[in-house]
Amino acid sequence: MTDFSFAAPGRLWLFVPLLALAALGVFLLRRRRSPQEPYAEAALMPSVAPHRAGWRRPAAAAGLGLAVVALTTAFARPQVLAQNAHERAVVMIALDTSASMLATDVAPDRFTAAKAAAKSFIRDLPAQVDVGLVGYNATATLAAAPTNQHEQVAAAVDKLTLAGGTAMGDALELSLRTALRGVQPGPSGSAVRIVLLSDGDSTTGTPIDDAIASAVGSKVPVSTIAYGTAGGTVVSGGRTFQVPVQPETLARVARETGGTAYDAASASELSGVYDDIGTQLVKDTAREDVADVVAGGGLVLLLLTAVPSLAWFSRLV
Repeated sequence: MTDFSFAAPGRLWLFVPLLALAALGVFLLRRRRSPQEPYAEAALMPSVAPHRAGWRRPAAAAGLGLAVVALTTAFARPQVLAQNAHERAVVMIALDTSASMLATDVAPDRFTAAKAAAKSFIRDLPAQVDVGLVGYNATATLAAAPTNQHEQVAAAVDKLTLAGGTAMGDALELSLRTALRGVQPGPSGSAVRIVLLSDGDSTTGTPIDDAIASAVGSKVPVSTIAYGTAGGTVVSGGRTFQVPVQPETLARVARETGGTAYDAASASELSGVYDDIGTQLVKDTAREDVADVVAGGGLVLLLLTAVPSLAWFSRLV
């Protein structure tokens, strides 16, 4: 899809007869101006025809031609690609609260840094965006229903607690059902976005393929953040467990739902990812009609041509 197109391109065929008329006019004008015997002596010409059009007639003709082109173009309903903010949008944040988020490869640990970045993201969202929160480990829980009271959702982030298991599919399904309540789908899908943050694969609950299919069917993009490093470890009961970040499933979720997959290996990178997501979440790309703008330009050209022409020649051209 290009940035410029026409809603009624068939109307551009009007240029064909217009060009034919213009060519005929040029032909007749040149024929009328073909060399003839002067109607006065050369010495008397300045007094008989003291005012010559000079540059003014070509300028008037060019202005009139451009005005006709602009008005004909407007008749074909030109459109441009534009981003329009929704009057109301819903963003669901699904935050992994599995035990592996205690890994200290991100200071002070993955979970603490993830909560801080999520709260900052929530507080920075525009007022017209409702935001909700889902926490998930072995099960998915709605921690905060979508609301424009962002501070309430930020406070709910601090109440999330860790446990074993990673029910990523359940988290996606719960986020999707919650976000779509009362939201009417538009021509490009619902004004709903899901942000899923995790450091691992889905290990229990709804199969991830089923959750992806639900998001695709609802036209809801899921942006994912794979958080942590390959060297992450957790110490429990005097033993050290390797918990490397596993981005493959998250990347597939984003790819198949039309979202964007991110990797964040530090708290600062995670904040940068949220900043990037925040600029995209509440806008949809759509075709915007600019026929009135083009028609207005054509009318201005017509006026700028007509007024001087009438003053110079007592006619348009």
